[in-house]
Amino acid sequence: MSMEPQLVKSAERTVRILEALAESHDHMTLSELQQRTGFPRSSLHALMRTLVELNWVETDSARSAFGIGPHALLTGTAYLDKDPALPFAQESLEDLRDEIGHTVHFARRDGAHVLYLATRDSREADHIIPRVGRRLPAHVTALGQVLLAQLTDDEVVALLPQPLIALTDHTITDLAKLTGELDQVRTRGWSYEREQGTPGVACVAVAVDYRIPATDAISCSMPAALAPGAVERITEAIIKHTRKLAATLRREGIR
Repeated sequence: MSMEPQLVKSAERTVRILEALAESHDHMTLSELQQRTGFPRSSLHALMRTLVELNWVETDSARSAFGIGPHALLTGTAYLDKDPALPFAQESLEDLRDEIGHTVHFARRDGAHVLYLATRDSREADHIIPRVGRRLPAHVTALGQVLLAQLTDDEVVALLPQPLIALTDHTITDLAKLTGELDQVRTRGWSYEREQGTPGVACVAVAVDYRIPATDAISCSMPAALAPGAVERITEAIIKHTRKLAATLRREGIR
């Protein structure tokens, strides 16, 4: 007998719809949603009508295209407001950004993805996309790679989807190459990627060791052209601040 949890169909479909809308840069038509989700048009239409009435989805006057609604934002903000580690992480990001001058992020692994919880932008970094609340595949980011390195190779293989998607020409899509990279991350204690997630951007990340395995990490994004001469200095600064943050979180009893 299967031990898999039994999902309530209507609840699962509602969540999948909201995830599809959240991941789309543009509003989606009912046909596009049906193609993305594979749900029957009749049940999809009924669910969309309910979500619009409850303000979880917004639509135009003709109800021909749909986007994520304001109540979804309220729920996401509530997650940030209730996270006990986040105020301490935000303070660390402020100090780190002031020290190194580049954009810095605090993120948490969410399965095979990383979820960005806080960002402090460089004063000059208009090329960096604001990422709070965004979710990216873990294998394409330094944040994700340093958190995947907390797991065993077998756990990584079981966790990641196949095939691995590519966001740029430099994204690692070969699983053997990725596990080799993760082994290097474990050895040196930090991750480094150049243009694997975003063209023209390099990133260094260090895990915040207050949980075992670590779920959170801090990274620094910088123009890829500047990275070779700056990685050592920036990595030392991130390590210093992540160690301080982890010690603070442990002292505060946050797990």
